[in-house]
Amino acid sequence: VRKKLPAVLFGEGMDLLHYHMEIRGLGIINIKHLFGVAAIRERKKIDLALELVQWEDGHDYDRLGLEEETHTILDIAVPLLKIPVRPGRNITSIVEVAARNQLLKEMGYNSAVEFQDRLEKRMAETAWLHAHRIIGDNLE
Repeated sequence: VRKKLPAVLFGEGMDLLHYHMEIRGLGIINIKHLFGVAAIRERKKIDLALELVQWEDGHDYDRLGLEEETHTILDIAVPLLKIPVRPGRNITSIVEVAARNQLLKEMGYNSAVEFQDRLEKRMAETAWLHAHRIIGDNLE
C-alpha cells in the first residue's frame, strides 16, 4: 500500500507475487493466465476496506447500510464495511456488490439513504391519512 498526496491510497503486489494468488486447497494460481489481461491491474486505488466477520446468530447487523465506519491506513480514513459470513453465502458476489455500491456513493448516490427517505415519506403520508380519518370519524 502506497500513499499519494493529498490523501489517496494505492495497492500493488510485490514483483515476485505479481498476478499470483493463493487459494487454500488449490495452491498458487496465476490470475493473468486464468482470466486474461482484463482481470489484472498493476495498481489499484483503495476506496474501501472490507472486514469479513464470522456470522453470529442474534447479533444486530446493519440491515440498511446507513452505519458508516472507517479504517485508517497510512493516516487516511477509508470507508469500512463489516460483512458477516457463514457457509453458503457467495462472498465473491457480496464483495463485488459492496465495491459497486461504494463507487455509486462516491458518485453521490446512496441507495440506503434514498430508501430511508422513501420510507420516511411513506410513513408520514400514512400517518397523515390515518390522522385525518380519525378526525373525520370523530366529526360524524
